[in-house]
Amino acid sequence: MADHSDRSRNRSVRSLSGRGPRSVAGQVFLLQAVVIVLLVAGAVLALVLQSLHDGEREAERRSVAAAEAFAHSPGIVAALKSPDPTKVLQPLTEEARRLAGVDFIVVMDTNGIRYTHPLPSRIGEKFVGNIQPSLAGHVHVESVHGPLGQEVQAVVPVNEHGGPVVGLVAAGLKVKSVSNGVERQLTVIFVSGAAALVLATGGAALVARRLRRQTHGLDPAQMTRMYEHHDAVLHAVREGVLIVGHDGRLLLANDEAERLLDLPPDALGRPVGELVGLDAATAELLTSGREATDEVYLAGDRMLVVNQRRTDNDGSHLGTVATMRDSTQLLALSGKMETVNERLRLLYDAGMGIGTTLDVTRTAEELAEMAVPRFADFVTVDLATPVLLGEEPTGTAADMRRTAVSGIRDDHPLYPRGRLISFLPSTPQARGFVTGRSVVVPDLSAAPGWHAQDPERTGNVVAYGIHSLLTTPLQARGVVLGLANFWRLREAGAFDEDDRSLAEELVARAAVSIDNARRYTREHALAVMLQRSLLPRALPEQNALDVAHRYLPAQSGVSGDWFDVIPLSGNRVALVVGDVVGHGLHAAATMGRLRTAVHNFSTLDLPPDELLGHLDDLVDRIDNEEGTAEGGVGVVGATCLYAIYDPVSRHCTMARAGHHLPALVHPDGSVDFPELPAGPPLGLGGMPFKTAELDLAVGSQLVLYTDGLIEDRTRDIDVGMELLRRALAHPGRSPEEHCRAVLDALLPAEATDDVALLVARTRALTADQIAEWDVPLDPVAVAGIRAAVVAKLDDWDLSELGFTTELILSELITNAIRYASPPVRVRLLRDRSLICEVSDGSSTSPHLSYAAATDEGGRGLFLVSQISEHWGTRYTPEGKVIWAQQPLPGPAPGAEGADPRLPS
Repeated sequence: MADHSDRSRNRSVRSLSGRGPRSVAGQVFLLQAVVIVLLVAGAVLALVLQSLHDGEREAERRSVAAAEAFAHSPGIVAALKSPDPTKVLQPLTEEARRLAGVDFIVVMDTNGIRYTHPLPSRIGEKFVGNIQPSLAGHVHVESVHGPLGQEVQAVVPVNEHGGPVVGLVAAGLKVKSVSNGVERQLTVIFVSGAAALVLATGGAALVARRLRRQTHGLDPAQMTRMYEHHDAVLHAVREGVLIVGHDGRLLLANDEAERLLDLPPDALGRPVGELVGLDAATAELLTSGREATDEVYLAGDRMLVVNQRRTDNDGSHLGTVATMRDSTQLLALSGKMETVNERLRLLYDAGMGIGTTLDVTRTAEELAEMAVPRFADFVTVDLATPVLLGEEPTGTAADMRRTAVSGIRDDHPLYPRGRLISFLPSTPQARGFVTGRSVVVPDLSAAPGWHAQDPERTGNVVAYGIHSLLTTPLQARGVVLGLANFWRLREAGAFDEDDRSLAEELVARAAVSIDNARRYTREHALAVMLQRSLLPRALPEQNALDVAHRYLPAQSGVSGDWFDVIPLSGNRVALVVGDVVGHGLHAAATMGRLRTAVHNFSTLDLPPDELLGHLDDLVDRIDNEEGTAEGGVGVVGATCLYAIYDPVSRHCTMARAGHHLPALVHPDGSVDFPELPAGPPLGLGGMPFKTAELDLAVGSQLVLYTDGLIEDRTRDIDVGMELLRRALAHPGRSPEEHCRAVLDALLPAEATDDVALLVARTRALTADQIAEWDVPLDPVAVAGIRAAVVAKLDDWDLSELGFTTELILSELITNAIRYASPPVRVRLLRDRSLICEVSDGSSTSPHLSYAAATDEGGRGLFLVSQISEHWGTRYTPEGKVIWAQQPLPGPAPGAEGADPRLPS
């Protein structure tokens, strides 16, 4: 009865909401839309103004930096005093202009006569601009209309050994170049603003839609009218309705219930046990709170069939609702008791046999198999297509997929399994889907609406002997997921109203299981999508290792396994494999946080033990934060193995936090598991992590994996390790072949845990790719090192990088001689890029800073950062290494076509 009233209320809401005025949800949406537009417009305006201001400031900074760098470069005073300064300085200024990203660099004498200019025809002419502040030793920035158009330029004096001004250097950009940069930023700003507006407006629309759905679009008058209708229907039905509170007091009784039970006028609000004339068994049922279905009780000289259900609200038991009908005229009640018992057994068996798996299709098949032949001769289950995909149904009887078919014979003419069906509005199936109520068709031969669906097939169905249909919506949590169709042959008799209630009970149990399976399918798909988005989609390009990988999620749900390959400075590469205990979205999200943290810590060039220490602190903080939050579960456990391989020394450093030992495949095919110091899982704290160091031969393969590969409920972990050893003990295999062989040998048929596998074969830089020099602590030695470096670059056919490499090394070596301690060494590495490294015995790292206009120094590292692709500092047990990386002018060696068995 409660279910019927819910459906009636839904129909009343639909009938009223269509005639109501503008709802509150619509007004809220309009207000939100106006606020969003104003906020986005203000943000875009602020970004535009800021972009214009930043563009002008950046142009001035770049002009000053380029002019000062060239004015202070070695040899410029000598060039100014040479017989032909233009011949010496013109190519240098053009090269410096290209590297610094400015439009011109002009060198002139103290009278303003140009020695250089991007337009050779302008050489020898008077410089356009104010040079007086610069002749006085100051840096002067101005905007003028010069030979290239409107320009922003900086004029810097050239002093002879800190003495008088012997020349001037001007550098700058065209205002048009600055404007072009700003215009490119404006495009991004406007596109971003438009995207933000669309997203914010869409979010507001979703909020308004949810508000409209919750309030049903009704105003107070309409709600009052709806409940008046409900009250009229309640007292008009010829079935008694009682509502009893959790304290045993009578809360509601309609007119029919008062007549059947002979209730006194003051019955409402009184305890049920105190009502005079009420049968003791009936009173016991009404106060027990248990569910009852078609139970027979005496009330005076009447025999009542009582159904009782609990009224739950958000999981809290508020009382019970009982419906009763007079069945005094059922003289053959004893003959039906066996039928009732059989149906009760059917419902009990359905509760045990339906929903044994979290698979939508299998649950529908269990429903069909359970009802044949105990309730119907044939059963078909049609589900909305989105339900099979784990999504919400569309709410129409179109695009229904026949998911399950079961019957006493296989030669029936009903639609086969897998058929896509669109039920016409006249069919019982469509009416049941729309109303959410079961539809009984006692005689199919007299059902023209059903025949209109497919006249030829329906004629065959009737001719086959199927004559009665009961279609019941599969409804769970207020959503219709599909239909269960029960068919009977002539020999079994037609369906009646009693069959309807049994079918609804049977289908209601199955609908909850199907909805649970649908939700699981959706959550599983979301978790897999989340985890795959958090894992690396492609490995980075590098020549130190030849890498293959596999990731396989568990069938029961995704876990927190991950792997990574991270290029480090000095052509080194870090290999990472980790595992977060647990399954589902929480484990996948935690994995993403840990993987991001490993990336961030690796940029600091930390050794493996220190990196795991920082990761351990992070997991501990995550546990504390989520553990204190309401309902937080924290990180139950996480393991990690972190290894760094250096292709120059062929040295590998590893540390582990509760993870399994890696496997090492030697070039001859032998396999062992290097002993690494055992560290506790992440988040436990209290114990430091230790590293192990290995020297790996070229062609060795390092195999990292998670426990899902070797652990299984059917075998011991030692057996899994031995199987892994045997699968890897084959010389000459590539990493990709090893991945396939390992998964074929160890992966179970139904994996209960995720598997992450990473196989890396070592390479090494050859001697002709490395150059090293010891640097004496004498500034005079810098020139000799620069000359040696230029000669080596000529040998490597990298003369194009000579000028920038000299500038980088001049700054780094000079800083090491001035501020660091011995020994000072210079190393060049040629691989995918040219890497310049300067090492010393000091642990103090320089920092990039922006010198003021009046500062005489502090611009060296800024120049290094501008002309190199990447630069940074890493610490070693002996001190530190400052490195700078430049791209090669041609294809990187070993990038394509390299033999993975040979050094790169």
